[in-house]
Amino acid sequence: MSGSIPFYQKHQRHYDRGYRSKETESKLSQYQSSSRYAAASAGSSTSSESRLSPIPKRAKPTYLAVDKENQIIGYVVPIFRGSVNSVFMTCLYSPHPSPAALLQLRVRYRIFRFRGSESEGHFSIHGPQGFIHEHEEHFKRMNEDSLMHPPEFVIKPRSHTVWEKQCVRLHCTVPDHLKPLIPVLSTYKNNVAIDPLANPGKYKLESRYNVHSLEINRCDFDDTAQYHASAMNSKGEQSAFASIVVKSRFLENPPIPNNHKYIKSKTEMHLLYILQTTCFGVSFGREGETMSLGCTVIIYPALNRYQPEVEWYRDDVLLSPSKWTHMHWSGDRATLTLTHLNKEDEGLYTLRVTTKSGYETYSAYVFVRDADAEVEGAPGAPLDVRCLDANKDYIIVTWKQPAVDGGNSILGYFVDRCEVGTTHWIQCNDTPVKFARFPVTGLVEGRSYTFRVRAVNKSGMSRPSRVSEPVAAMDPADRARMRGTSAPWTGQIIVTEEEPAEGVVPGRPLELQVTEATKNYVVLSWKPPGEKGLEGVMYYVEKCVSGTDNWQRVNTEIPVKSPRFALFDLAEGKSYSFRVRCCNSAGVGEPSDPTEATTVGDKLDIPSAPGKVVPTRNTDTSVVVSWEASRDAKELVGYYIESSVVGSNVWEPCNNKPVNATRFICHGLMTGETYVFRVRAVNAAGLSQFSPESEPVEVKAAIASPAPPYGITVLECVRDSMVLAWKQPNFIGGADITGYFVDYREVIDGVPGKWHEANIRAVSERAYRVSDLKENKKYQFQVRAANMAGVGIPSLPSNTFLCEEWTIAVPGPPHDLQIREVRSDSLVLLWKPPVYQGRDPVNGFYVDIKEAEAPEEAWRGVNNKATEKSFIKIKNLKEGETYVFRVRAQNKAGVGNTSDVTEPVPAVTKPGSKEIVVDVDDDGIISLNFECCDMTPDSKFVWSKNYEEISDASRLTVETKGNKSKAVFKTPGEEDVGIYSCLVTHTDGASASYTLSEEELKRLLEISHDHKFPIIPLKSELAVELLEKGKVRFWLQAEKISPNGKVDYIFNDNAVSQGEKYKMNFDKNTGVIEMIMESLTPADEGTYTFQLQDGKATNQSSLVLIGDVFKQLQQESEFQRKEWFRKQGPHFIEYLGYEVTPECCVILKCKVGNMKKETSALWYKDGHEIKSDEHLGFTEGVLKLEIAQISKKDAGVYEVVLKDDRGKDTSTLNLTDQGEPLEPDSNIPNTEVEQVNHSRSNSSTPLKVTSTDEGIRLYTFVSYYNDLLQVTWHYKDSAIAFSDRIKSGVVGEQLWLQISEPTEKDMGKYAIEFNDGKGGLRRTLELSGQDRARVAGGLPDVVTIQEGKALNLTCNISGNPVPEVTWLKNDREITSDEHCILKFESGKFASFTITGVNTSDSGKYSILVKNKYGTESGDFTVSVFIPDENMKSTPEVLNLNMKQLREKSKRCN
Repeated sequence: MSGSIPFYQKHQRHYDRGYRSKETESKLSQYQSSSRYAAASAGSSTSSESRLSPIPKRAKPTYLAVDKENQIIGYVVPIFRGSVNSVFMTCLYSPHPSPAALLQLRVRYRIFRFRGSESEGHFSIHGPQGFIHEHEEHFKRMNEDSLMHPPEFVIKPRSHTVWEKQCVRLHCTVPDHLKPLIPVLSTYKNNVAIDPLANPGKYKLESRYNVHSLEINRCDFDDTAQYHASAMNSKGEQSAFASIVVKSRFLENPPIPNNHKYIKSKTEMHLLYILQTTCFGVSFGREGETMSLGCTVIIYPALNRYQPEVEWYRDDVLLSPSKWTHMHWSGDRATLTLTHLNKEDEGLYTLRVTTKSGYETYSAYVFVRDADAEVEGAPGAPLDVRCLDANKDYIIVTWKQPAVDGGNSILGYFVDRCEVGTTHWIQCNDTPVKFARFPVTGLVEGRSYTFRVRAVNKSGMSRPSRVSEPVAAMDPADRARMRGTSAPWTGQIIVTEEEPAEGVVPGRPLELQVTEATKNYVVLSWKPPGEKGLEGVMYYVEKCVSGTDNWQRVNTEIPVKSPRFALFDLAEGKSYSFRVRCCNSAGVGEPSDPTEATTVGDKLDIPSAPGKVVPTRNTDTSVVVSWEASRDAKELVGYYIESSVVGSNVWEPCNNKPVNATRFICHGLMTGETYVFRVRAVNAAGLSQFSPESEPVEVKAAIASPAPPYGITVLECVRDSMVLAWKQPNFIGGADITGYFVDYREVIDGVPGKWHEANIRAVSERAYRVSDLKENKKYQFQVRAANMAGVGIPSLPSNTFLCEEWTIAVPGPPHDLQIREVRSDSLVLLWKPPVYQGRDPVNGFYVDIKEAEAPEEAWRGVNNKATEKSFIKIKNLKEGETYVFRVRAQNKAGVGNTSDVTEPVPAVTKPGSKEIVVDVDDDGIISLNFECCDMTPDSKFVWSKNYEEISDASRLTVETKGNKSKAVFKTPGEEDVGIYSCLVTHTDGASASYTLSEEELKRLLEISHDHKFPIIPLKSELAVELLEKGKVRFWLQAEKISPNGKVDYIFNDNAVSQGEKYKMNFDKNTGVIEMIMESLTPADEGTYTFQLQDGKATNQSSLVLIGDVFKQLQQESEFQRKEWFRKQGPHFIEYLGYEVTPECCVILKCKVGNMKKETSALWYKDGHEIKSDEHLGFTEGVLKLEIAQISKKDAGVYEVVLKDDRGKDTSTLNLTDQGEPLEPDSNIPNTEVEQVNHSRSNSSTPLKVTSTDEGIRLYTFVSYYNDLLQVTWHYKDSAIAFSDRIKSGVVGEQLWLQISEPTEKDMGKYAIEFNDGKGGLRRTLELSGQDRARVAGGLPDVVTIQEGKALNLTCNISGNPVPEVTWLKNDREITSDEHCILKFESGKFASFTITGVNTSDSGKYSILVKNKYGTESGDFTVSVFIPDENMKSTPEVLNLNMKQLREKSKRCN
C-alpha cells in the first residue's frame, strides 16, 4: 500500500481540493499548509519525489536548478568533498554545459590531482562526452569486491499514532540488486522477533519487489511499542526503526487529529500537531480594523517550560514584530495580531512551529477590503508604498494601484512627504501623476522622510495609503559606510578620503543616461567625474530641443548634489537631449556628452488584457480561478480578479492586493449562487482592460471519491457464506454514495492470500452476503465505497473471521445503528434487526447507554421492557454530555450479543435546528413542513413514516422548494397515524420528527373541515336600533372580511335591494353591514336576514320581529319620529322635576333647548300663572322655581309652557296625589314631601346628652324643622310615654328630650326616630350612669378677684374610662404654663390655678370632660378688678358666688 500520507488521513477533507490539479502542484504552498518532513527518492531516479514522513531525516541534497515556475533549467555543482564520485556529477546530465561549468570542473579536477588520487591517470578533460566515457571506463576497471557492502534501507518505515481498533502498516524498501548477497529481513517488536503464526490474524508480513511491509490488525494498547526491521548479509547488518502509539478515543488526554506529526528525538517520542479546529480560517477584514489570527499547538507529551520556535509568514516572507504586527505565545496557542489592517496585510499567512526534531505548519488566506470612502465614489487607497534610489536630495517613490476605482477612472495620484519627527505632510506634486512611480526632489540632505500616496478621480480623493518606511536623504556610499559593510577576508571595510583639492574645477560627469521617461517627467542619472579629492562637487542640468543647439539650464538657481535629477514640465511628444556640468567653488566644468534624443512620453505600456478565464469548483464558498497571462507585459505587478453574481451586473473585487500567479482562489462567495469572473493586469503604467468574462460557475463543493468504510463486522455465518456489515465513510466526497464493493481473501496459517471480488455490481445497503466460501476456512474482507466521482480506496482489512455455521440459540447483534434528531435533552436511535435470528424469531430489543468517557461498568439500560420497534427516542439526556449507545436483540432463548458501539454523540441542539410544523391551508389540506438552514447544493429531504422511508405516494405527496419541504396528506385517515420524520442529507444530521396520534388527527380533521367550509366570524349578530327621526337600523359586524366580500339582504325569504324604502351600507374596512328603513309599517313585520359570502367563507344572521316585539319597536319608532319634530322648536331637554337642597328648600326645574329671544316661558300652578318674582330663575338653559319651607299649601299641579312662532312645548309636575291636597297626617305618601323630610332627617346630628339644672337633656339638631317632619322618642325600643318628669320639645332646629331628676332606672338606650316616608332614620344614645364623663361639681358660675391675687379652683370629675380633660378660655383651648397651672390628679380631681391674676385673665372659662360614653362641660366667669375702684362691691359678689356654689354642690350630692 503506497502513498505519501498515512491511511487515516486519506479520508479527510483537504483544505483546498482545487490543488489536486497536476498543472498547479507547484503553487501548492501558496494556499495549503504543508509538512516539511521529506525523504529523498532512491538511487538513480531522475526526479525527486516528496514524501510526508513522520521521521525527521536530513534530506539528501538535490542537484536540480529550477526557476520560479519549478521548471528544471540545469544542475548545481556541489561543493567538492575530495571524492571522485562528486566530480562527475558536475555535467553528468547537462546536455550543453556552460563554459563556466567546464572551467569550474577543470579547477576541481586539478585540486583532485593535487591531492594525489590513485585514479588521476584515468581522467582527461575533453568536454562532457569525453568525461562521461572516462567515468564509465573507471567503474569497469574497479575491483568487483569493492561493490559489496552492508544492506541499505532506501525507504525507512515511518512512525504512526492510531486509534484503538484501527489497523496500521509499516513499509520499508531494501534493494537486492547486489546479487548474490540478497539481504535477509527480520522484524522485531521491542527487540523481540515477531512471529505471525503465534498470533494468527494479528500480524501479516509481506515482501514484494523489494518492498517489505508489516501489517498490524485491530491495534490495542499492547501494540504501542518500538518496531524495527533488520536487514543482514555477509557484509553486515542495518536496522530501521519506527514507533507505533495506540490511543483511545475516550482518554482524558487530548484527542489526536488527522493532521498530526510525529517527531522522534534521541530520548523520547513526541507528538506535535496544530489543532486545526481551533485555527484561524480564511479571514476577512477591513482597513483600519484589528484582526487576530491564532492556532492551538499541542506538543504531546507536554514538556515543562519547553519553548518551540514559532514563526509567522505572509506570502512566504518571515514577519517580524512591529507596530503593525504583534506576536504572542501563551504556552499552547500562537497568536498574531494585525493592529491596523491595510491592504498590504492581505495574503497567505503561515504559522510554522519548530521543535528540535521537526516542524509543522498551518496556512490560511487573509483578505482586507477597502475602508469606506470619505467621499462617495472616491477610489480605494493605493498600497505598498516604497522608496527606491534614495540619494542626497532625491528619492523615487513607487506604489501599487488600488483594485477599487469608485466607479470612475482614476485620474492620477498625489504623493505626500513628512519629515520624521514631525506630523506635517507636504504634497510633492501639484498635478496628479498617472504613473505609479514618482521622483521626489528638493529634500534636505541628512534628514529622514516617510511618504504616502492618495488616488483621485472625478468624485474625490481617496484615503491615504499606509506610510512608507522611513528613508534618509543621503549619498548611497555614506549609507553603505554607516551600515558597516564587511567582507569575510578583510573584516570591517574602512574608507578614507583624501584631503579635498582646493581651486580645482571638476571635470565632465560620466555615463549620463535617461533612466526613466514618462509624459510627466524624465529622470537622468550619471556618475561623478573621474577625478578624486575634488572639493564639494554639485551639478547643473541642461536641456535642448532636438534639432536645435539652444541649451537651457534647468536648475538655474541651486545646483543639485545627487547624481540623479528629475525634469518636469516638458512638452509631451517633443524630443530632448540633456547634458550635465559639474561645479564647485572653483567654477563650472565642461558639459558631459549629451544624451540621445528622448521623446517625452510613457515608455512603459499598460499591459494587455489577460486571456481566457476558467473558474473551477472548489468548496461551497470558494472558486478556483485561472487565466492566461497578459502577453508581452513588462514590469508586471500582478492581477486583480473581480466576481459578479449572474444577472446582477455588480462587480466586486476578489483580491485587494495584486497576485503574481495566474491562478487564485476566490473566497467569501455565496453557496448555490452562480458567478462569472474577469481579470485585469497591472503594472506601474496602469491597469489593463478586463479580460473576457468567464463561463458561469455555481459555487458548490467539488466532488471527490469517498473515503474508505470502516467497522466491518459479521452478522451471520453459515457453512459457505457470511453476512457482513460496515459503517459509512466519514467523508463521502461531496456526492451521494452510489454503492459498495466487497473483496475477500483467504488466510492460511496467518498468511493472507490474494483479494477476490465478492460482487461485481455495487450494493446500496451497508450489509452484504458473501457466498461461495469454504467451511472452516478463515477470511478477511475489505470494502470500497463509490460515488459519481469514482470508487474510493479500500478499507483496511477486517479481522480474520472463521467461516463456520452459527448454532447459538440467541440472536446475533443488531447492526447499522444511526442517530437522528439530536437535541439538548433527547435523540432518536435507529438500528436494523440482526440477520441471524437464533432458534426463534426476534421479539424485542434492549438499548444501552453510557457516557462516552465512562468505564465499561457504566453501561445501563434505557428501556426495562423490550421494545418491538427498531427505533427508540431516548429522553432526559444531560445537555452538553457526550454519550454512546449499543443495542441487544432477544428471542425466547434469551438476549444476544451487543451491537457495535455508536460514535460519541454530544447532547447539544445545533444552532438553526428546526422542528416539523403541521399546517392546514385554506383548502383544508393537512401538511407536515420542515425547513433546513444548513443545506448544501446536494442536500435532499428524505421523509419517513415510523423511520422507514416513504415510497408509496398513494397517501402522501412530498413537495420540496429551496430549503423547505412538506409532506401533504391526500385523504387523512386512521391508517396515517404514526411517527413522521424528515432527514436532510449532506448536512450535519439535520432531522426532526412529528407524532401524528389519533387525537391529533381528529383535531386536524376538524380544522381541515373548518378551512374547507369556512365561516366568516362575526363580532356581533344581526341587531336593530332606532336612529334619529325614528329611523330603524338593522346591522351586524364581521370580524374580518376582504374587499371581495358580498352581502345579500333577505326579508321573509325575499331579497330586498337598495331603494327609497331600504338604504344599504357595507364598510369592508370595519366589517359593519347595515340596512336603514325610514319607518315601520304593519307590512314590515317578519324575519330579516343578512347573508355574507367572502370567497369560500359564508355566514348569515337573522332577526325575527313579530308580535309584541314588532309593535313595541314600531311605537318607539313613531315616538322618536314625533320627538324629532318636537325638537325643531323650543322644547324641553329635561322635563319638569324637583330637587331638595341641604337647606330643605324645594326647587322645581327643567332644562330647555332651541330657545331664542322671542321664546316665552310661563309657569302655572293649578292653571293659574305664577307671577314672576324672586323665586323664578332662568340660567344656562335651566328654568327654576324655588319653594322655601314647603308646606301643604304648596301642593298642586305645576306647569311650564314654552312657546314661539316655531311651536309650543309643555311640561307638568303634580305635587298632589290623586288630585287631593296633602294633609299633614295623611298616610298616603307624597313623593316630593317625602324627599324634603328625608333630607331633613339626614341632616340631623348624632344624639347627645347634657346636664341641666333640672337633670339631663338628650338633643339633636336638624337643618330645618316644620310640622311636616314627624319624630318619635324611644326608650329601650319602646315609645316613651311623656310626663311631667320626661318631656320633649323643639327649640328652633333643636329636638330635645328632658329627663328631670334622673335615677339609675333611667339608664339605658334612648333613640329618636324620624318618619320621612322612606324607611325612617333613627339616632341612638346609651345612658350608662357613672360610666359617662361628668363634671361632678365644685366650679362657681362667676369668680371676681382682685388683681395680683392667686386663684385656685378645683372640681370633681367622674367617668369610666377616665375622661379626657380640656380647659377653655373664651372657647379657645388653653395649656398649662407658669402663669396658669392646670392639673388632673388621680383621675378624679381637676384643678385650675392662676398664680397672680391680672386684667388679661378676665373672661369665660370652661372645663370639658369626655370619654366614649359621653361629654360634659362646666362654665365659669373670672372678673379681675383693681382694688381702688371696686373695693366695696367685692364682698357682695363673693358672697353671691359662694351661695350659688353651695346650691350647686347640694344639687349634685
